[in-house]
Amino acid sequence: MTTKNSKPKVQEFQFHSVPKTTKWESFQRVIYDPSKNEYFGRTGKSWYQLLIFYSIFYTCLAALVAICMKGLTATLNDKEPKWKLEESLIGTNPGLGFRPISNNTLEGSLIWYNLRQPETTQKWVQLVDEFLQPYRVPQIGQNYQHCDYEIPVKEGHVCAVEVDKFGPCTAENNYGFNSTSPCVFLKLNRIFGWVPDYIEHPENDMPDDLKQTITSSDENQVWISCAGENSFDREHVIGFNYFPSRGFPGYYYPYTNNDNYLSPLIAVQISLKTNVIVNIECRAWAKNIVYNGANNYRQGSVHFEIMVDSKNN
Repeated sequence: MTTKNSKPKVQEFQFHSVPKTTKWESFQRVIYDPSKNEYFGRTGKSWYQLLIFYSIFYTCLAALVAICMKGLTATLNDKEPKWKLEESLIGTNPGLGFRPISNNTLEGSLIWYNLRQPETTQKWVQLVDEFLQPYRVPQIGQNYQHCDYEIPVKEGHVCAVEVDKFGPCTAENNYGFNSTSPCVFLKLNRIFGWVPDYIEHPENDMPDDLKQTITSSDENQVWISCAGENSFDREHVIGFNYFPSRGFPGYYYPYTNNDNYLSPLIAVQISLKTNVIVNIECRAWAKNIVYNGANNYRQGSVHFEIMVDSKNN
């Protein structure tokens, strides 16, 4: 209760009182505080100094990255890798690949078609067409050269791959996918500077037909053999035919990354019995190609399955 003669109470710690402001005034003060002449909490001079610092910092950082990249690219060669053969991660054991292979990963390495359903055969024909498209470019002029065992490839040139020597494995014949004898195309993976150590005499673990081929040939080739993987598969394989020959000719090696180089191909026509999945293994033969047939660590060979269906679904 206040009396007439009583003095008003003094509010303690008046210097702690915060002036009441609206949200809009607080937001404006964040952008610009006129009492301190600050924009977003910094004076114009402070912003200027910060800009100069980060400009110098990022300029030096960009220059350091550019110097490092320049030093790195100076050690590289556009023509050949720095680490080759035994020094490289790829090593000296080329893998063997095959085509056609489905774009659907769920199908894996299975080649299946039904002779009574043309749409299932055209799928594989189209895949082979796409694979062979680079080989159908006219291989004349530029640095192309017709090679054989009497005419080795010249420096800077590449040997032409003649697609008209694949026998019945042609687009006109649908690569055999309209019959029980489909064609599969094999190629060796490229390894820069790799030179095959050719097998000139038959080896004990070779199939008999390959032994006969090597005995009657004096050409340096990376030989190829295909067979059913086990006795059940071999019972359902009628035979294999190889075009243009039983091996990859030696004059295509070594691979030196010349322009227009195309890996040599072998078309394997496989005659099969119908309505059963047949496991096929094809193997490359050279003294410096290590073979391992294990599916989880396959070397020097390739595995795929073929099923020619002739039933009405």
